[in-house]
Amino acid sequence: MQFKTRPTGARSSLTQYNPSISGSLNHSSATPWLAHAYTALGAVLALLATLEVIAGDYRRAFIWLTVQVLVDATDGLLARRLRVKERLPQFDGARLDDIVDYLCYVFVPVLLLLRANLLPAAWGVAIASAVLLSSAYGFSQTAAKRLTTDHFFTGFPSYWNVVAFYLYLLEWPPAANAAVLLVLALLVFVPLRYIYPSRTRTFATLTTVLGGAWALLMLWMLWRLPAKDSHWIAVSLVFPAYYMAASIRLDRRTRAVDHSITRSVDQ
Repeated sequence: MQFKTRPTGARSSLTQYNPSISGSLNHSSATPWLAHAYTALGAVLALLATLEVIAGDYRRAFIWLTVQVLVDATDGLLARRLRVKERLPQFDGARLDDIVDYLCYVFVPVLLLLRANLLPAAWGVAIASAVLLSSAYGFSQTAAKRLTTDHFFTGFPSYWNVVAFYLYLLEWPPAANAAVLLVLALLVFVPLRYIYPSRTRTFATLTTVLGGAWALLMLWMLWRLPAKDSHWIAVSLVFPAYYMAASIRLDRRTRAVDHSITRSVDQ
């Protein structure tokens, strides 16, 4: 979603009779910092989640991570509304966002998997390290998030908070959990395009509807912890399955378009 700034003429007509309004709009340099502070709040939420992981209260840890997801889903809207790139060009909000995202989507979920004994005792740290390192590679790739007509991620996105939540719900053997993590860590290096759920134009309506229903179901299952219902867990997996299928479809279509462009340029 994009916000359009008010036309210059509209602003001048509003402020020409009230200099105080004009001054406040032009000189309120503190306002855009609120957007960055809101993004940085995710680091505090990561700390709170970490403390709950150490204390062994995994439900509360997931709750703090969920709150951070809400912050992450709305901080971009706030930043665009306050025009932070225009008003604070010297501050890299994207880098701040990546730092917070790595903490909340990678580090804390991996720590939870280790602390909850969901990974093999003998080589759990090695598996966790593979996730941390592959995600560090993914975050550092300039092509990891491509903003074109069809917004997408390249390589498996850092959805480790979701992966950790499912592994916690499913209660699989640690060896099976380790296999899942290794496969997903390897997929970070595979240049498959994955749908950017909130911004894609590929099956946009269906993705939004299914994604919204899935999010509500995940919140309900989180609220019910420590109770776990295998039936609802199975139902919730419909959206991840759809997401993968839609991403493969997007990848094939994008590759076909890229190939067509390359051929036309060569000719």
